[in-house]
Order: sequence, then C-alpha cells, then structure tokens
Amino acid sequence: MGVMPLNLHGLRTVIYPVPDLRAATRWWSEILGVDPYFDQPFYVGFNLGGYELGLLPDADSSDGALTYWGVDDVAAALATALSRGATVHSPTTDVGEGIVTASFVTPTGSIVGVIDNPHFIASEGRGGTG
Repeated sequence: MGVMPLNLHGLRTVIYPVPDLRAATRWWSEILGVDPYFDQPFYVGFNLGGYELGLLPDADSSDGALTYWGVDDVAAALATALSRGATVHSPTTDVGEGIVTASFVTPTGSIVGVIDNPHFIASEGRGGTG
C-alpha cells in the first residue's frame, strides 16, 4: 500500500519573518487593533479568530511567509513528505508548551510547515484568545 498520506487538519499559523521585531509588533498591533497574546524577544504571536499570526526575527526573509498546517504527528508528517521527495527545511522541533513544528521543501520548491499545537482551538471572529 505504501506510505500513509499526509493528513492535514487545516491552517493553523502564518509566520512572517521580520528584521525589526519591535517595529513589526507595533505595526501589526496598530493595523489589527489588538495586542499580541505572546510577546517575547524570539517570537511575537497574535491570535486572530483562533489562528496564529506570528512574527519571527531570526527567519530567512527570502523564504517569505511560512504557513503551518495542523497535523497529529509532526515527525510522521515530515517523514511522509520526505518519502515523497521533499527535503527538510526545518527539522522537527519542540518550540515549547507542547507545540511541535517542522517544515519541508516540496520537489517543486514550495515551503510547507506542519504543526501540532495542543492549545489550538479554531473559532469564528477576530481577535481575542480563540
């Protein structure tokens, strides 16, 4: 039967690389009309309708925005992608609080992120804690 298919649960997070985290945080706070729910020197996160808009100061801006799809098992999802010709962009990493991420480059050059975030709850609307 072969390799299990990649089972994506839906969009979870979009992360924008930013060269100046403080300036980007101010700009996004002003344009969105909400403050970030998570604000640290290594990452800033806004909860928008239950989805994450993240700002990452050490990401490669040439990659553009990174989109993360929800999965049950990040390591297994990465293994499935690799078995189908993808290459590792970012290895499986526990980023804290039980949140695990990885990303890969498809054979056609697209960067795809996968995330298992046990705190994620999809909701309707804008702002708030989701």
